[in-house]
Amino acid sequence: MPTSDPPKKAPPRPVFRWAGRVLRLALAAFLVTAVVALVQAWVPLGKAASGARLTRMQASPQWDGDGFENPQPLWNDSWGMLTEIADVSDYATPSGKLPVDDVEPARFENPPASGLRVTWLGHSTLIIEIDGHRFLTDPVWGERISPVPWVGPRRWYPPPIALEKLPQFDAIVISHDHYDHLDYPTMVAMKDRDTVFIAPIGVGSHLAYWGIPEDRIIELDWWQRTRVKDVEIVCTPARHASGRQVFDQNDTLWAGWAFVGASHRAFFSGDTGLFPAMLDIGEKLGPFDMTMIEVGAYGKAWPDWHLGPEQAVRAHEMLRGKVMLPVHWGLFTLAYHGWTEPIERTLVAAEAAGVTVVAPRPGQSVEPSAPPALERWWPSVPWRPASEYPIKATKVD
Repeated sequence: MPTSDPPKKAPPRPVFRWAGRVLRLALAAFLVTAVVALVQAWVPLGKAASGARLTRMQASPQWDGDGFENPQPLWNDSWGMLTEIADVSDYATPSGKLPVDDVEPARFENPPASGLRVTWLGHSTLIIEIDGHRFLTDPVWGERISPVPWVGPRRWYPPPIALEKLPQFDAIVISHDHYDHLDYPTMVAMKDRDTVFIAPIGVGSHLAYWGIPEDRIIELDWWQRTRVKDVEIVCTPARHASGRQVFDQNDTLWAGWAFVGASHRAFFSGDTGLFPAMLDIGEKLGPFDMTMIEVGAYGKAWPDWHLGPEQAVRAHEMLRGKVMLPVHWGLFTLAYHGWTEPIERTLVAAEAAGVTVVAPRPGQSVEPSAPPALERWWPSVPWRPASEYPIKATKVD
């Protein structure tokens, strides 16, 4: 019987060949980018605690078996986090250049006559001069807050003072290990300074990995304290979280800090939502001549992570503060709200509560004994009032 050859396959159409090449090139580009990102991020991601450090962490009252936990756990609306993207403010980022005071080293040659002076460098970076001693909180000099230098939120203006021009500090104090508070390039640049680094337990593992000697790292749990010369520094509770990558969430502790000098007291909130123990902090460690409290990066979908302006004013009152300096705003785009909204709403809430607020320009120094007159150095752009977009923490009356 005669046989016939099997039918030949039709050659692939040109469009399919082109699509296949594009897909292969895209996959190759993705893999190369992923490898480059992993290599660049490996050290900035930090290092997990081990040995005696881990043993101490696991003995903490805040440790719940898998990591640290808040007495009032955080509530999140994951769907809301996604859907609110559609409502991001048209003014989430400044449209023009912002007024920044250049900070010259001569400013710090003599301690303030009043005994307490605070210089805001943007976001949560502060120089605190208290009773003849000087401290630096959450120093961030990097261009982006990210484990890699080419993605992530970018700062809106250069640091008001160059790293190499900074004065000597009695201690550098870290609130937690999120990138906008624990900045790898800044830590590496400061690792050889003759000072101590004070942080919540667990964060020291990152610092040691980046080259800071263990004998210059002091790690504290909530309510523990250390003395730096004549100033007592107390690690206080906060309601937040930690982590520098997907697999280390809440592996290190987060905290606020009280600075108790011979004649003055100051409080730095770090990142926090509202929680009942703020009353305890105020009762045990207050009253505070100045509180530096976070007011930005809030959202209704994550109401327990950040205070929001109105609850920040309430926190100031719970802490028994006298003068409030709003922080954690004015440098990075970290939420969907307008960039001026945190300070605008804080001022409204403070006026209603009879709270004195100072709103310095980046780089400006303020003394609570003589609060400067309010200068609205930010532009007048639309923002949402509390009645339109309220932030209310869960599990707090």
